[in-house]
Amino acid sequence: MMNQFEDFQKMSKDNIDLAVKSFGATSKSVQAIATETADYSKKAFEHSSSVMEKLVGIKTLDKAFEIQSDYAKSAYEGFVAYASKVGELYTDLAKDTVKPYETMMVKAKSATK
Repeated sequence: MMNQFEDFQKMSKDNIDLAVKSFGATSKSVQAIATETADYSKKAFEHSSSVMEKLVGIKTLDKAFEIQSDYAKSAYEGFVAYASKVGELYTDLAKDTVKPYETMMVKAKSATK
């Protein structure tokens, strides 16, 4: 009876340790995503502000179209790069969050055999 209680305590402690590891990985990944989003937002705002400043001083319509099309192209490329980076971060988040539980499942499977 005492042995079962000790086993239960050890299992409970292991589960808490896994939850803490999972939470730590989640917290770290979410912070990385937030940082990446803030950086992208700041760069996008600065870029659009500089384009607006350029457009204010334009004298010809051709030059305005040129500046606008360059802006659209670079904004699109910047967004695609940002989306790819954030997609990788979300993938890493999922992997890192589940990883501690994978070891628990392997231990549980080997214990039942």
